[in-house]
Amino acid sequence: MTRVFSGIQPSGELHIGNYLGAVQNWVQLQHQHDCLFSIVDLHAITQPYDVATLAQRTLDMAVGLYASGLDPEKCIVFVQSHVAEHSELNWLLTIVAPLGELERQTQFKDKSQRQESIPAGLLNYPVLQAADVLLYKARLVPVGEDQVQHLELMREIARRWNARFGAGYFPEPQPLLTKSKRVLGLDGQAKMSKIRLSGNHLGEAAARRHRSGPQDPQGPGQPRHLQHLHDPPGLLARGDADRRRAQVPHRGLGLPRLQTRAGGQYDSGAHSHPRAGRGVAA
Repeated sequence: MTRVFSGIQPSGELHIGNYLGAVQNWVQLQHQHDCLFSIVDLHAITQPYDVATLAQRTLDMAVGLYASGLDPEKCIVFVQSHVAEHSELNWLLTIVAPLGELERQTQFKDKSQRQESIPAGLLNYPVLQAADVLLYKARLVPVGEDQVQHLELMREIARRWNARFGAGYFPEPQPLLTKSKRVLGLDGQAKMSKIRLSGNHLGEAAARRHRSGPQDPQGPGQPRHLQHLHDPPGLLARGDADRRRAQVPHRGLGLPRLQTRAGGQYDSGAHSHPRAGRGVAA
């Protein structure tokens, strides 16, 4: 099956924009392709954020994804910062990423206009996106119309890497355009992003399903489906995943610390990933 990669920022509870723009499509794709879906917390810290709540928002997003229909037997859902190779490959790709193209990205121009001091992480945001996808040699990326420019840059980065280090090393990912149009926020102007809906909207629906799910016998109040957040090894896999994760400076950044609990060995082959048997504890 063709491998698909897509990510979503940990904005907390799912909102209608998340669901219509991405997640409902993911639910269908998991039955058609080899899918990896990541909660991309490293992307979230490129903008000002609340350090104290990022870990909980990441967990809330995971609950929402499972409540919306993602099946851990059909796809892999994992937290981006738990796989150090995303950051490693991000750094390696900067040696071929063209600065001019990064500066021409529409989203960079829009977001940088709102800040007096522009962080380099905002400029390099598309390079981390490229690392996310190329790390698993994914060939399809579900995108909306506002992400097509980033995907073209991703393809350019793959071409430059292949020209320098070996033809065909990274496949050039192709867009899988979503049929849903952008959902505007409540002001009717900008794209809906981090609006958290109340009442009987997606957040409450996810909470009801979360509360009614089977509980983890090893920890009170921990729904069993959250044991399936995976930590797949990537391009530079070498040894125990927990040891690699311990080297990532989560503390102080507000990134979550979800530890694997179940036993078993990862496949030692590069670009492989576990299908089952990985539990987490918050």
